[in-house]
Amino acid sequence: MESQFGNPDVIVVGAGNAAACAALAAREHGASVIMLEAAPLEEAGGNSRYTAGAMRVVFNGPEDLRQIIPDLTDEEIASADFGSYTVDQFYDDMGRLTEYKTDPDLAEILITKSLETLIWMRKKGVKFQASFGRQAHKVDGKFKFFGGLACETWGGGEGLVELEHKAAIRDGIKIFYETPVIELLEGDDGIIGVKVRVSNKKVDIHSKAVILASGGFESNAEMRARYLGPNWDLAKVRGTRFNTGGGINMALKVGAMPYGQWSGCHSVSWDMNAPPFGDLVVGDSYQKHSYPYGIMINARGERFVDEGADIRNYTYAKYGKVVLEQPSMFAWQVFDAKISPKLRDEYRIRQVTKVQANTIEELAEKLEGVDSKVFIKTIKEFNESVMTDVPLNLAVKDGRGTKGLSIPKSNWANTLDAPPFEAYGVTCGVTFTFGGVKINSNGQVENEAGKPIPGLYAAGEMVGGLFYYNYPGGTGLTSGAVFGKLAGDSAGVAVTQK
Repeated sequence: MESQFGNPDVIVVGAGNAAACAALAAREHGASVIMLEAAPLEEAGGNSRYTAGAMRVVFNGPEDLRQIIPDLTDEEIASADFGSYTVDQFYDDMGRLTEYKTDPDLAEILITKSLETLIWMRKKGVKFQASFGRQAHKVDGKFKFFGGLACETWGGGEGLVELEHKAAIRDGIKIFYETPVIELLEGDDGIIGVKVRVSNKKVDIHSKAVILASGGFESNAEMRARYLGPNWDLAKVRGTRFNTGGGINMALKVGAMPYGQWSGCHSVSWDMNAPPFGDLVVGDSYQKHSYPYGIMINARGERFVDEGADIRNYTYAKYGKVVLEQPSMFAWQVFDAKISPKLRDEYRIRQVTKVQANTIEELAEKLEGVDSKVFIKTIKEFNESVMTDVPLNLAVKDGRGTKGLSIPKSNWANTLDAPPFEAYGVTCGVTFTFGGVKINSNGQVENEAGKPIPGLYAAGEMVGGLFYYNYPGGTGLTSGAVFGKLAGDSAGVAVTQK
């Protein structure tokens, strides 16, 4: 059984974006590399497969973007205001959104290595495109990009993983599916390989280095309840069912230092009738991210959050938690005919929990689980509070807010008075967990004494300390790529020098 795996220099645990980048980087240094994936082929690729593909990257203008998107035409550049997203802006977002708890050394690596890492990915065969559909609004005939995001992978998460796996196979990296790693093997000089389960048999595979890139614990209901708190075991999971915290637990067992916000996660508004785990056919479209332009109502018929506090990219990853905290863990997003045509594409899929009515009173009766009398009163008070003298502008924080409400709406306040009215039922969908293990600036896993564990590296969701409370949209894939490449480079150099 062991012969099929050989004796690789580097074992990468996982097969998502972080794992693939780690494997490709280690291979560049001449190391022999294999990837071990718990999922079968049709579900392989971790959470990366389920993403829309947005990647947050530093760029100072269209010419930087052209290094990532070489087929970006002069016409496209002329028809758009891409703006820029500087190192300082990235630092500001990471600090502000994590309440300045982000590890400064990790944040520096993430930010300063973002552009060069995406350029490297492109050279490996990953394709990128400008995010016209998701991250731009047309203003005066020109696409204006917002929220610091201008770039996404071609074909979303599916396209990203497909091209990364093709690159791995081209470079001689074997990917073994349905091969869960269950234990790290320890020797006198550190980690010397892994134990896997294959067809109910346990097999040892020896190597000079192991890179853990097997995701967080978001798919493990027991760990969610233990670390995130009550009711989190009941939340829906946006992505893969295979991110059960196995890699984290293996690392802790050999003395890795727990790090980051173990009680925190990325969670969003997700269709209330979505399946328990992600569906690759529907992909990311169960999300419902146009809430800044409407209002959200809970079972009491009340608003419970400032829907327009900031651009979607900076609130969506924390508002899932807010929905989870509502009675019965659901909410309805409400819009009128002035806004409905501007809703994101995900609102138009067949698998959507939606009600429609010609009057607010009729809508109130259709909102399952909601106190209809309070709902009608909430709409009336909200409409009266909207600052209609301020123009509505969906492309920027427009300052069109409300006056006199206990929970204000700071931007994009829109009177709900144009029928037909629409409401979409949402609950909480967990994306990934923030707690992980401590790594150093070489991607090595540190032990509880702050010393690197020889032969052990980590990347992707395994890395703790980057995100607290919230995160800037599009940073997950970028983080996976940056720290995957870092771990792969470090491991590749180390094993070829042995």
